[in-house]
Amino acid sequence: MLEGILPDQIYIPIANKVGFSRLNEIRLRMDKPVLLSSCGQKFFLGDNGPCKDLNKAIFCNRSMIEEIVFRASECSIYSVNEQIKKGYIVTSEGVRIGLAGNVVEENGFLKTMTSFSSINIRLPHEIRNCSLKVFSSIVKDTGILNTLIISPPGAGKTTFLRDFVWQLSERNLAYNILVLDERGELNIGKGLGIFSDIISFSSKKLGFENGIRSLAPNVIVTDELGEWEDIEAVKYASNSGVKIIASVHSDSIEAFARKQAFKELLEEKIFKRFVLLSMREGPGTLEGVFDENLSRLMRW
Repeated sequence: MLEGILPDQIYIPIANKVGFSRLNEIRLRMDKPVLLSSCGQKFFLGDNGPCKDLNKAIFCNRSMIEEIVFRASECSIYSVNEQIKKGYIVTSEGVRIGLAGNVVEENGFLKTMTSFSSINIRLPHEIRNCSLKVFSSIVKDTGILNTLIISPPGAGKTTFLRDFVWQLSERNLAYNILVLDERGELNIGKGLGIFSDIISFSSKKLGFENGIRSLAPNVIVTDELGEWEDIEAVKYASNSGVKIIASVHSDSIEAFARKQAFKELLEEKIFKRFVLLSMREGPGTLEGVFDENLSRLMRW
C-alpha cells in the first residue's frame, strides 16, 4: 500500500518487522523519531521494528517528508494543490496523508502550503462485520433510519461506514446508495458493494445536490460532517426524502450535543440514531446507541 511512497529506511522495517495491517497511523516530524500507532498503542520505529528506546528510533528529516509528499502526489504537487489547501493528500488507495507546514495566503485566501515539516499517514482498513452489532438498530423493516456515527479522530468512523455500506449490499437490500467520498477514503479495497454509486472529492453541498438530482439515491453515506454548509446539505437531503448515514468528530454524546452547528438538526430530530465509538479498547470500540432524544438504547 505504501511501497511506492515511503523511503526504504522507513518502509523496509515496517514491512518486515511490523506489518501494515496492524498499523493505524505513521507520524513523521522533522528531526524527530518516526512514531507508529497500532490499536491505540504508540511506539517508535527502529531498524529492527517497533521500540520504546528513543536512542534506537529512526529519526525523520526534511528530505524524507518532501520525498513522501512528492511521491504521494504522483510527482506533481500542483495536481493535488486543492487537497493540499485542505491540509492533506489522499493516495489512489485511500491513504490520507495529513500535512503541516507553512501556509501561503493571498488576499485572505489560502493559496497553498509549503516547507512541509510534519506528516500523519492514516492507513485505511476494511474490518468486516464491525457494524453488525448495531445494524439492526439502524436498518428496520420500514427502512433505514438517519444515523450519525460519533467518535474522536482515528476511532473507526470511516471503517464503520465502509462496512455498513458493504453489509447493505451483502444482504441484497437493493437500496440505491450514494457514497459521497469527499476525501477519497471510503472507497478502498474490495469496494462498497454492488448497489453503490460513488462521488469522490466533492464538497458535501455539491455532492448532495448533484447526486440527488442525477442518481436518485435512497441513502447517502458520507464522512465527517463539520461545516455549516455540511449541515445545510444534510437538511436538503432529508427534505428530499433521502436517508443519511454520516459521521462527526466528538468524544462523547454530551460534547456532541454542545456543537452549535448541530443544534438545529437535533431540535428537528433529523437523525434518529447516534452510534458512539471510542478508543477505549482500541479503534472502533462501541460505546452505545442513542435515539433522537440522545437517550441510550444500547450499551457495551
